[in-house]
Amino acid sequence: MNAETSSIDPAEVAKFEAMAAEWWDPNGKFRPLHMMNPVRLDYITRQVAAEFGRDLTRPKAFAGLRILDIGCGGGLLSEPMARLGATVVGADAAERNIPVARLHAEAQGLGIDYRHTTAEALVAAGEVFDVVLAMEIVEHVADPPAFVATCRDLLKPGGLIIASTLNRNGKSFMAAIVGAEWVMRWLPKGTHDWAKFITPDELSGMMVRGGLEPVDRKGFVFNPISWQWSISDRDLSVNYVAAAVRR
Repeated sequence: MNAETSSIDPAEVAKFEAMAAEWWDPNGKFRPLHMMNPVRLDYITRQVAAEFGRDLTRPKAFAGLRILDIGCGGGLLSEPMARLGATVVGADAAERNIPVARLHAEAQGLGIDYRHTTAEALVAAGEVFDVVLAMEIVEHVADPPAFVATCRDLLKPGGLIIASTLNRNGKSFMAAIVGAEWVMRWLPKGTHDWAKFITPDELSGMMVRGGLEPVDRKGFVFNPISWQWSISDRDLSVNYVAAAVRR
């Protein structure tokens, strides 16, 4: 396997190619991401603002920052980053996602550089960024430690990576697979492979070994009574997010 494709799992790419047209349907196959997106954006914007000394109350707060959204899908995160003034590259290994993302961004009047490419290819091209977003992708790549190390290579010194994924335990199996795929049918069966889920300590270890300094981690918690997501300092049992810096 060559360096430009080492993180790609063809079976995982095929799953998301099959769902590409539904990215912007809040009631479609990506409903869980639409529901979670407000807390993802809250965490990302606060973390980026803190790391780079930006005031989120000001327009175009992220102006001058170059952000990579790796595994961008239809652009659910790329578009808000562009609205905040960042220069955004959205990259995805699933080719069918890219025209969907481009068309939606154009309709919103947003200039986002969407590319059908991989993290490894971006490194080979000498691309570097202030921020790398790797949200809900680490559990879908073929070699997570190598992928995390590649993301580090895409960061400028002082750059920030924010990565979210799923913990591996009995609760996450019940919530993400039994609940989301089998019972609620929010996602097609087989979207997730529980064996590929990654514990918070495992992800932190990958970051450290990859040359990154972990600086924060939080849980994304779903409340089935209020039907809402929230950010938790303590509960990382199912969905969680971690931030690290390239020193």
